[in-house]
Amino acid sequence: MQSPPPPPPLMVVLSPCAACKILRRRCVDKCVLAPYFPPTEPLKFAAVHRIFGAGNVIKFLQELPENQRADATSSLVYEANARIRDPVYGCTGSIFQLQNQVSELQAQLAVAKAEVHKMQAQHANLLALMCTETSQVRVEGQQVPVLRQDHFPFTDLNPIPHNYKSSNIFWDSSWTSS
Repeated sequence: MQSPPPPPPLMVVLSPCAACKILRRRCVDKCVLAPYFPPTEPLKFAAVHRIFGAGNVIKFLQELPENQRADATSSLVYEANARIRDPVYGCTGSIFQLQNQVSELQAQLAVAKAEVHKMQAQHANLLALMCTETSQVRVEGQQVPVLRQDHFPFTDLNPIPHNYKSSNIFWDSSWTSS
């Protein structure tokens, strides 16, 4: 019976990953944590280690296929940071807060849409009123729609007040600037 070949010797990396630095151990060539916790970002692993523990994270990552490990690590980091900010609810509290914000924004949007529809209805009613209050007049052989003043809601469409319409107003040159 032949014994299995010995495992290849583990190579030591010059710069240990953030996980191995925090755990104060050698970072081997095949370190499971090295690709996801680079030495330049020690706070990422510190948060994950504080909440989940190094052994659980290593075991979790080893059980996953390699193509899913990066996403799982970013999820662990997010959950750990959320759990540090809010120890009771974690990221569930963030999700609840965002859902409330979405609900409030949807309510505001519904009110704004209702106002737009109301304005559109008022505009359509005004146009309908203006169209029904027109009559056809012939100008140079063509029919032209004209608003009838006798059905218009205002009694006087002239912007000049009545007291200035009299003919005994004379012009004073001191009213204008020279």
